[in-house]
Amino acid sequence: MFCNVRFRPEGMSTTSVYSVRIPKELRRAIEEMDDVDWQEEIRRAIAELVRRKRKERLLQKARTLRERMRAQVDAARLVREDRDAR
Repeated sequence: MFCNVRFRPEGMSTTSVYSVRIPKELRRAIEEMDDVDWQEEIRRAIAELVRRKRKERLLQKARTLRERMRAQVDAARLVREDRDAR
């Protein structure tokens, strides 16, 4: 995989270039399909993948935090202590 990222000075475009190498057969197939806006399709696919991966990571962090909290606090014990204190 080849990565080429270019940044522009402030005030100019806020996009960057990310290049990848693909098999020649795939490139030929892409060129045959001139009715597809490949740049937009690829941008959309990358954005969706990034959203999904961020969501998965956030969910995993929440699950880990929930497990740590569950292990630290026994709710039944806290309720019993509160009732006994009355």
